[in-house]
Amino acid sequence: MAVQEIVAGMPWWVKWVAIPALALLVFGGLITSVLAFVVGLLFKVLLFVALVAGLIYVVRKFSSSDRSREDW
Repeated sequence: MAVQEIVAGMPWWVKWVAIPALALLVFGGLITSVLAFVVGLLFKVLLFVALVAGLIYVVRKFSSSDRSREDW
């Protein structure tokens, strides 16, 4: 017997409420861990990009001021 046949004979609330609730109950910790990892990784990547951009800005700012001193 296929899963589709088993699920087809059940009420709508079993398909759309009970089964997803059981899935969240069983796999909720795993889902939370994966989401926390992805959000943490995204935060670290954005922080890295911001720090690199800040470093490039500071280096260009000081190297342009060094050039203007040489022009005098």
